[in-house]
Amino acid sequence: MERDELLAALQRLPARMRAVLVLRYWEDLSEVDIAAELECSVGTVKSQAARGLARLRDVLGPPSVERPTATDKLMGERA
Repeated sequence: MERDELLAALQRLPARMRAVLVLRYWEDLSEVDIAAELECSVGTVKSQAARGLARLRDVLGPPSVERPTATDKLMGERA
């Protein structure tokens, strides 16, 4: 279910923004590699990623108690 929600939310983003997020977070490419692939500047990659993540947060809403955030997981490992 979570995967389907994420895919639906990604489909609501503009193509370039979606491409930046997929290349960065699914394909694990660097900002420099994404910029070369999309023929744009690194600054464009950074801004599209930031805006895309913000839009996804708006669409998906806050994480539920059952789904800890990456920050929660990180803090748990340090405690």
